[in-house]
Amino acid sequence: MKKLVALLLACVLVIGLFAGCASTDTSTDTNTDTDTDTSTDTSTDTSTDTSTDTDTDASTDTEGKKYDGVILTYWSMWTSADPQGTVLQAAADAFAEETGATVNIEWKGRDINQVLSASLEAGDNVDIFEDDYQRIAQIYKDYTLDLTEMAEAAGYVGYDCINNQVIEWAGFLNSISEQPQVGGVFYDKDAFAKAGIESEPTTWAEFLDVCQQLKDAGIAPLALDSAYSYFTFYYHLVRYLGEEKIEELALNGGWGESEAVTAAQEIIDLVNAGYLVDGAPDEFPSSQNKIGFGQAAMVVLANYVTSEVNNAVGAELNWGLFNYPAVDGGVDNAAAYAGSNSIAISSYCANPQAAFDFIMFLTTGEYDQMMADTAGQIPADPTNTAPKALTGTIETLQAADKPMSWCGSTNANSDLSTNFKSIFNELYEGKYATGEDFCAALDALYK
Repeated sequence: MKKLVALLLACVLVIGLFAGCASTDTSTDTNTDTDTDTSTDTSTDTSTDTSTDTDTDASTDTEGKKYDGVILTYWSMWTSADPQGTVLQAAADAFAEETGATVNIEWKGRDINQVLSASLEAGDNVDIFEDDYQRIAQIYKDYTLDLTEMAEAAGYVGYDCINNQVIEWAGFLNSISEQPQVGGVFYDKDAFAKAGIESEPTTWAEFLDVCQQLKDAGIAPLALDSAYSYFTFYYHLVRYLGEEKIEELALNGGWGESEAVTAAQEIIDLVNAGYLVDGAPDEFPSSQNKIGFGQAAMVVLANYVTSEVNNAVGAELNWGLFNYPAVDGGVDNAAAYAGSNSIAISSYCANPQAAFDFIMFLTTGEYDQMMADTAGQIPADPTNTAPKALTGTIETLQAADKPMSWCGSTNANSDLSTNFKSIFNELYEGKYATGEDFCAALDALYK
C-alpha cells in the first residue's frame, strides 16, 4: 500500500512540473506583445525598452520645427552677387534649417524704391522689404507693421538716434536697422602722415589749412563724385542754417537773403584754391577711387565709402573719420549724418512673428557680424565689432541723440529736389562766380 501511495505522489509532482513550465512560456509571450502595464514585476526590461522606442518615434513624427510650412517673401535692395546679398542668402538658409521657415528672396536691387509704394498699395506678395529708413518711415508707413511690442519682447537694442528718428517720423517703430550709417569726412591717415598733418581739423579754417598742407605734399585734398555733390554741400548748409531753415528755404525760396550766400562762397573759394582732385566732380565712383590710388586724401560721405574704395583698388586703406568742420557763427556745428538701410514688415504679412524673428536673426549676433565683416559696414547690433576701417563708428552712433538727415530738408520740396541737385553740382563745377550768383539760381526756380 505504501509503495502505491508513493507512486501516485510522484506522478502528481511530474504533472505539476510540466504545467508550471507551460504557464511561464505563455506569460512571457503575452507580456512582450500586449501586456506591458500588467507585468512590471516580471518583465521590467522588456517594458522599458518598448516604452522608450515608442516615445522616440512619436517625437520624430509629431514635433516639427517652429515655423514648418511658413513661407516668407523678402524684397531685397541688393543683388545676389553683392556682399550683402551673399550674407542675406546665408542667413535665410540657416533660418530655414533652424526654424523650418522658407525665406524666398527677390533681388530688386538699388531701384527698389521705384516699385515699393505701388506694390505695397496693391498688396503684392511682400512680407519683408528693405529700403532707406526715412522712406520706410515717411512714405511706406501706412503699409508697415508696428514692431514696438515684438522688439520689446525680443530685447532689441539697436541705436537710439536711429530708432528715435523712425518713431518721430512714423509715429511708431516701423523698421529695424540693417545697415546703420554715419557720415563725415573720411580720410587716408597715411596721406595725412605724408603731409605732416598731426591732428584732425575741427573748424573750417583748420580744414582749409589741412587742404593746403596736402596740396603742398602733392596730394589732392578732396575727392568728389557728382552723385554726392548734393550731400556734400548740404552738410555745409546745415552748419550755417540748420535743417529747419533749409526746409523753409527749399519750400518757399529766399536763399539770397540767408547764410546760404556765405556757405556757397566758401565752397567757391575752396574750388578756386584747387582743393578738389582733378576731374571732380567726377562720375561715380571715379573720384572716390582716387583716394585708394593715393591721388586724393579725403571725401565727404557715409561709412560705406571705405569698403567701396577698398574693394575697387584691392587694398585696405588706413582710414580715419572726423566730423564735418564747424563754421564761424554756425547754428548747428555739431550735426552729424546718421542713417540706415532698414527692414520692415508689410502690414498684411500673414506670419509677422516669423518675419520679425528672421529680421532679428539677420541683424543681431552671428549673421550681423558676418554682414559687418563681409560688406565692410557698421554692425546693426552694437554689441558686435566694427571692421578696422570703421573703428569708432559704433561709438559715434551711440553718442548721437538725433541724426542729420541725408538731404532731407531739400528733399522736402519734391518738385524741386532734382533741380537742387543739379545746381549744387554746378557749384563744385565752378559755374558760379559768387555766392550771390548761386543763390540767385536757386531763387529763380520759384518764379
